[in-house]
Amino acid sequence: MPHSRQPLRSSAEAAASLATLRRGDQLFETERRLNAVLNNASVSIFLMDDRQHCIYMNRAAEHLTGFTLAEVIERDCPLHDIVHHTYPDGRPFPLEECAIDRAFPQNNHERGEEVFVHADGHFYPVGFTASPIRDDAANIIGTIIEVRDISEEKAAAERQRLLLNELNHRVKNTLATVQSIAAQTFRGQTDVAAREVFDARMAALSTAHNVLVADNWESASLRSVVERTLAPHYLAEIDPERFRIDGPDARLHPKVAVTLSMALHELMTNAAKYGALSVPEGRVAVTWTLTAMADERQELALTWEESGGPEVAPPTRKGFGSRLIERQLPLEFDGTAEIDYRSAGVVCRLRIPLTALGWMGQDAMTGHVSR
Repeated sequence: MPHSRQPLRSSAEAAASLATLRRGDQLFETERRLNAVLNNASVSIFLMDDRQHCIYMNRAAEHLTGFTLAEVIERDCPLHDIVHHTYPDGRPFPLEECAIDRAFPQNNHERGEEVFVHADGHFYPVGFTASPIRDDAANIIGTIIEVRDISEEKAAAERQRLLLNELNHRVKNTLATVQSIAAQTFRGQTDVAAREVFDARMAALSTAHNVLVADNWESASLRSVVERTLAPHYLAEIDPERFRIDGPDARLHPKVAVTLSMALHELMTNAAKYGALSVPEGRVAVTWTLTAMADERQELALTWEESGGPEVAPPTRKGFGSRLIERQLPLEFDGTAEIDYRSAGVVCRLRIPLTALGWMGQDAMTGHVSR
């Protein structure tokens, strides 16, 4: 960046030599306390003038960079040219491309991640915050930068990524093994429909797994769970009005996501065989709301409602899908589930207290999307 800025200049009075500071003098004590604070801080602190030359760095900064303040000042060049001069791939890193430097000319509060070069030549990742410094007249006269080494955080994230990849691989292998066992078990059986039902349920389980993989098994989007479960019919429909999906998005605990996905799959399968999805004029609406509970959690109230299909009669016996919905959901999540076999169409109402997401917190998105 062109050095068109003028360096800081002090008045003659301010530039005059100060009387020797003695222990006990107010200025001496103030300076001593300030140095004690800065040099015992764990975060690295750099103070730059308007040329981006470093005029102060604390002990943490010296330890971080491998340079002493005296060495940096002696170089008489922008700090960027000392600790940030090269990209990790070996390309030169011009000062004008530096996000940290932009805090001065653009009057911005900049934050982000970069890769610094240590005095011994190795690269290391850092998180930074750069803020402009103003004088009494609000003129920008320099930059203060806080920097911390994030090497351990990056390494931990990489280890987590490898573990999640291994988990995903093992889960997929387990599902494949189960399907292989089923293929051997069903071989020679005349009930083809039973095999198709089993395969469909395995596919629903795999779909729920894929939603979780997308978010590293930390949580799943409620809308994604609904849309991906209904996708076999929802995406194939020519009539966009046949399905209605309406409700705010939220982050679901993995266990809730899997169970809800299986429940919706059973409802969709039943609708395709006997209900609204078995005829062209049938309609399905999946709507939900989120309500705050006394313990700071949220309760999901989801309704599946069919209309325009054949006249419905209550079943004479409970199948797997009904048992999954009416027993497992309340048992696992202390919620409620009710299936109403109305003659005009099945209506299923689920109320599920959303399990806390651990360190992520309960993250409910504020946007409301209707379709």
